[in-house]
Formats: sequence, structure tokens, C-alpha cells
Amino acid sequence: MTYDLYIGDRTFSSWSLRGWLMLEKFGLDYNTHFVGLYAKTLDRDLAHLAPARTVPVLVTPDGAILPDSMAMAETLVELHPDIAFYPRDPVARGLCRTMVAEMHSGFMTLRAECSNMISQVWEGFTPSQGVLSDLARIEELWALARSRHGAKGPWLFGEYTLADAFFAPVTHRMTTYELPRSALAQAYIDTQLADPAFLVWRADAMKETHEPFPYDLGLPRKPWPVNNS
Repeated sequence: MTYDLYIGDRTFSSWSLRGWLMLEKFGLDYNTHFVGLYAKTLDRDLAHLAPARTVPVLVTPDGAILPDSMAMAETLVELHPDIAFYPRDPVARGLCRTMVAEMHSGFMTLRAECSNMISQVWEGFTPSQGVLSDLARIEELWALARSRHGAKGPWLFGEYTLADAFFAPVTHRMTTYELPRSALAQAYIDTQLADPAFLVWRADAMKETHEPFPYDLGLPRKPWPVNNS
């Protein structure tokens, strides 16, 4: 069973990363197709994938076209009941599913004011109160998952779940903009940044070129952190 996954620029497309992690981290077979999100060829590249208008897009082996990350996640859960996309424990599973849904639909201020990018760190960025409110809610959710269900490993629910795939770009935003975070959050960020799958994704992202550079804040740039193990 082989899937086809359509993604945008790895440097900036947080939702593309989420879609890719759903396949990569859970050992599914897939082919990757690149869509020109910043090359302005998105409409043409997705023309054969109606109703898709954004990335990522997942095409299942039976031809279903899924242009929404939540639809992708729930379809994979249905098609692969043997894989623990969510925790097996029903209480943990309920919290995990809730967190995935909230990430899918929420934290709009963080998304709007801290565009995803994994090329460098901005020095001197000042978050708004709206961003700080989003961060406080994220920290609350992470602490809840870790304290109740995280004893078996470094991920939100101990072992890797869809919650980790969905929250991965948040850890990158917190790094890129040097956003305030607790020690617990920093430990989780370190786990995400050191994840071999993310290191592969970022290595491919660093091969991309963008001129002019999107989302330039006019702030000093610092290197992306390394040796987060």
C-alpha cells in the first residue's frame, strides 16, 4: 500500500511537514511530490487533485484525495488499525485526539504573527499578547499530556503519536522566534529538533532557495540550534 503525498516548500510549509510526519514516523510507504507553493505554481500543480487548493494533499492507494490534514489523519487511523497513531489507552487517546483537533483549528495568532520557517533564528522578536496567550494554552496542553501520560518516553504521550506530528511546527516556531517557554517545553522542543525524521526534513529544506526571502522581519539572524540530543 503506497500513498502519494504532495507538499510545499519544506522551509516554510508547516502543514506539509505534518502530513509528511504522519507517513514517515509511522512507517508507511509513500511517494513525495513537490508543489510550487512559493514558486507560484500551486494552482497548476494541484489542478488534477480537485478539490485540493492547499498542501499537503494525500492520495490513498484507492484514489481518495485528501487535502486536509485532519482528514488525512483520521483516514490513516481507519486504514491502519494496527498502528498506534493515537495512544491505545482510552483516556490518553481522548486527550490526544482533543489536542490534535485544537492544533488543527486553533492558535491563529501564533500562526499569523510567527510564520513557520526552519532556516534561522530571529534575534530580538517581541511576541504580542495574543501570541503569549496561545503559548500559555500550548504549554498547558503539553504539561497535561506529559504529566498524565508521558512516563514511557520523551514525546507528549510517551511514545510518538499524531499529537507530536501536529505540534512539531509549534516547537520550530518557538525556536525560530526565541519565544518564551518553560523547562518542560524546552525539553520537548529538544526532542523534536533532534528527531531523525525532522533532521532529514530540514536537510532537504536547506537545499531550497528563495529570492526574495519570504517573511523577512528585518531582524538580526542567528544560526539554527544544533546538537539538540
